[in-house]
Amino acid sequence: MERKVQGTVRMTVVAAMITALTIAMGLVPGIPMILIPVPIILQNIGVMFAGEVLGAKYGTLSVAVFLLLASLGFPVLSGGHGGAAVFVGPTGGYLVAWLLAPMVINLVKKFLPSKINSGWIGSLVSVWLGGAVFMDLFGAFWLSIFFHVPFVTAMVSSLMFIPGDTIKAILTALVAKRLKKIVHLR
Repeated sequence: MERKVQGTVRMTVVAAMITALTIAMGLVPGIPMILIPVPIILQNIGVMFAGEVLGAKYGTLSVAVFLLLASLGFPVLSGGHGGAAVFVGPTGGYLVAWLLAPMVINLVKKFLPSKINSGWIGSLVSVWLGGAVFMDLFGAFWLSIFFHVPFVTAMVSSLMFIPGDTIKAILTALVAKRLKKIVHLR
C-alpha cells in the first residue's frame, strides 16, 4: 500500500511539474501565421510530454489543470492569453485536442508492436501520431467549422505546422525517454 501511495505522489508531483513547464513555455510568444489565425507555439511540447511521460491518466490530469487555469482567466496560454473565450475562438479546437492528446498518444502505443514500442522509435511514433498529427487534424476540423470552410482547406493550412511539430515530437521523445529513466516512471 505504501508503494502505491508513493507512486501516486510521484506521478502527481511530476504532473504538476509538467503543468508548470507547459505554463513556462507560454512565456515564449507565438509566431503568427499568414494563412491561419493560429500561431506557432511551444506549449504543445508540454502536452506531448505529458502524454509520453505520464501516460493517459496523469498526462490528461496535467493538461486538464493547465486548461482549467486558462479557462479561469489565468494568462497561461502563449502570449499571456486566458479566459473562456479562447475555447470558442479559432484556437479552441487545438485546446480541446490538447486534453485528448495524452490519451491518444497512449492509445497509439497500444497498437504498436512491442518490439518497436519499447524503444525510442516507438516513443517518437506515438508522440508524433497521437500528439502532433492528432492535434493538427483536430484543430483543422475545428477551423473548418469555425470559418465555414471545407475540412480539406483547413487541413492544408494546418499542414504548415507539421515540420515544426515533427521537430517538437523528436525533442519530446528524446527528453521523455531520459526523464522516465531518471525519475523511475513506468
